[in-house]
Amino acid sequence: MRSGLSSEAVSPPFGRYSHGVEVADISRLVFCSGQLGFEADGSVSDDVGEQTKVCFANIARILEAARMNLDNVVRINAFVTDRAHIPAYMAVRDALFSDPPPASTLVIVSGFTRPEFKVEVEVTAAV
Repeated sequence: MRSGLSSEAVSPPFGRYSHGVEVADISRLVFCSGQLGFEADGSVSDDVGEQTKVCFANIARILEAARMNLDNVVRINAFVTDRAHIPAYMAVRDALFSDPPPASTLVIVSGFTRPEFKVEVEVTAAV
């Protein structure tokens, strides 16, 4: 069971995420390494929204191997290469997660291992 945490002494989140997430009675944790927006065949879309969908699809596949799914995600760390990519990233993220949404951090970075990558996402999941 997870629940979102907030405090009246902290300003509300900027987007659809929880300031904190409490997970009671944890039996397992899964930490997913950062996933980039490229398909198994190596193809990469130029669209940041599409790259974000691929990142989360890859994460879902990794979680499936642990008998989990995106509903088990309690924390997201995401990285984009430009402030202009934030709305597309957030639209995909927000559509994938139910309430309470995971805790989330989004950072703008100078780049990744290859210049065509625009977003990277890592998660922690708990059950």
